[in-house]
Amino acid sequence: MLKFVTDLKNFKSDFLIYIKMKVGLFIPCYINQLYPQVGIATLELLEKLGVEVIYPTGQTCCGQPLGNSGYEDDSKGICQLFVENFKEFDYIVGPSGSCVYHVKKHFDILEQTEDVKRVRKNTYELCQFIHDVLGKTDLGASFPHKVGLHKSCHGLRGLRLGSCSERMDPHYSTEEDLLKNVKGLQLQTLNRVDECCGFGGTFSVFEEAISTKMGKDRIQDHIDSDVEVITGADHSCLMHMEGLINRNKQPLKVMHIAEILNSSI
Repeated sequence: MLKFVTDLKNFKSDFLIYIKMKVGLFIPCYINQLYPQVGIATLELLEKLGVEVIYPTGQTCCGQPLGNSGYEDDSKGICQLFVENFKEFDYIVGPSGSCVYHVKKHFDILEQTEDVKRVRKNTYELCQFIHDVLGKTDLGASFPHKVGLHKSCHGLRGLRLGSCSERMDPHYSTEEDLLKNVKGLQLQTLNRVDECCGFGGTFSVFEEAISTKMGKDRIQDHIDSDVEVITGADHSCLMHMEGLINRNKQPLKVMHIAEILNSSI
C-alpha cells in the first residue's frame, strides 16, 4: 500500500511538471530542409512524453555557420532573432548538439539581457532534455538492429553528453542510457568510441581531403564492428558520413537517434 501511495505521488508530481512545462521546438535549418523526418520524430517523441510542444514559425538559423566561419559580428541579428522567438518558453529543445552548444556557449556575443540569459540556460539537446530534465531513460521504443553510436564532438565535449576517452573520468553516456533501453537494439562497441568524423561544418569544405579521410575511418570502424545502423544526436555528422556511405555503396544505414527512440518496429 505504501509503495502504491509513493508511486501515485511520483506520478502526480511528474504529471504536474509536464502540464506546466512549455517547450519551444528548435529545428535547425539543415534538418528542416534536408531531414524533416528528424524534426517530426522529435516532436512526436516529446508529445509521447506528455510535454506541451510549440513550434515558433518565425525561427531561422541559430547563427552557427557564420560564427564558425569567423563572422560572429554579422550573426548578431540572427542570434537576437532566435532569442525573440524562444524567450517565452520554459525550455528550448532541439535535435542537434552543435546548434544547441552554439546557443548556450556563443550567444555571449549578445548583450546579456535577462531574455538572453534565460534562453541560453534553458536550451537543451533532445537526449539531454529527456534524460536530465524529464528523468526518463526507457521510452518504450523498439528497434531490433545492431546499432553503432557516433558521439559528436560538440555534444560530447561541449555539452558533456558523455565521458571522453581522453579524460580519466568515470564512464557515462546520456545517449547510451537511452539506447540501451530500446527493445531489441544491440549497441555495438566501436574500436574508437568517440573519434571525430571530420565534418566540422565549414572544415569539410576548406579541408576536404582531411575531412573525407576522417569520415571514411569512422565508417570503417562501424563496419568492422558489425553495425547495421549508425546513429547519433547530430545529423550534421550523420549527413557527412551518409554522403560517403552512399557514394561508396557501403552496407550501412544512417538514422538520427530521435528516429530510433521514436520507433516501434
